[in-house]
Amino acid sequence: MTETQRDVLSAGFSLTMIALAAFVMQRFFLPLVWAGILCVATWPLYQRLRAKLGKRDLLAALLLTLICAGVFIVPVLLGVTQAARQAPELANFIANANNDGLAPPAFLLTIPFAGAAVNDWWLATLSQPHGLAHLFSGSGIDGFHSARDLLKILGAGFFHRLVDFGLAFLCLFFFYKDGEALTRQITAIGSHCFSERRWGHYVQKIPTAIRATVNGLVLVGLAEGVLIGIGYALAGLSSPALWAAATGILAIIPFGAPLAFLGAAALLAVNGSVAGAIGVAVWGMMVLFVADHFVRPGMIGNATRLPFLAVLFGILGGVETLGLVGLFIGPVVMVLFMTLWYEANLFDEA
Repeated sequence: MTETQRDVLSAGFSLTMIALAAFVMQRFFLPLVWAGILCVATWPLYQRLRAKLGKRDLLAALLLTLICAGVFIVPVLLGVTQAARQAPELANFIANANNDGLAPPAFLLTIPFAGAAVNDWWLATLSQPHGLAHLFSGSGIDGFHSARDLLKILGAGFFHRLVDFGLAFLCLFFFYKDGEALTRQITAIGSHCFSERRWGHYVQKIPTAIRATVNGLVLVGLAEGVLIGIGYALAGLSSPALWAAATGILAIIPFGAPLAFLGAAALLAVNGSVAGAIGVAVWGMMVLFVADHFVRPGMIGNATRLPFLAVLFGILGGVETLGLVGLFIGPVVMVLFMTLWYEANLFDEA
């Protein structure tokens, strides 16, 4: 057997092992990716905590994992508690609206230009029996007939997400504990496949992109939820904390916050508080405009040195192709692409 044949056989064996490992672990890719993103984003905190604890890796990893879990779990528990109190009533409302139809609210006819068209659409769809199920055709709640069916479907989905949540934090603990060894191994593999200089040039961009994206999306989104939530409370919306939490979560996705605050405005209008609805809609648009046009592009673009369009397409394209995790992977891909772009231009100029 020649040396070339051995190399081909070795490469084929390696690719087969990688494919088999990916096939076996495909169910756990999402928790692993989330754990990796959290680990990279909070790694400086881990290093500082580890130094204060006398370089006790296990204790530092455990404490920071519990802190990160608490940051996520406490708001989720508050939201779930509020949602659980209103879930039966909401489920009954949705089930009855689906079975019997939902009459259009009177304010629809007062909407300038499009009021009559929206009212006609409502009469043709949501006012008809099972019109709500038809509207959600193709989704997980298509064809539900009772509040029990709806709660069962939502409960199964929640349990599935809860398992992923627990696995992500379990992986996060081990990423902290073995992070330095894992970094050395990845660096050795990357330097072997590419030149050490080129690998170092690319790999330095990834943590910066992830941290900038976490700050620009998550922190700004949560701030939007707090600010718009104040508007909910002032407008007299029921359960403003729950609506604020939903707004903060949706605000992590660019242009996602309007789904929450416009829905809240519609609820206020249906309940007769037209002034409150207008106030919530206007205030939400103002907060959204400042956050999405000035704060986010500045935080992400300045840290990663990406043009605005590259940031925008990276975020939106990542969400479109990979879902929520694409929010963080998309900007990383764009950072690596732009690094390659500049590298190619420098090579041509040389």
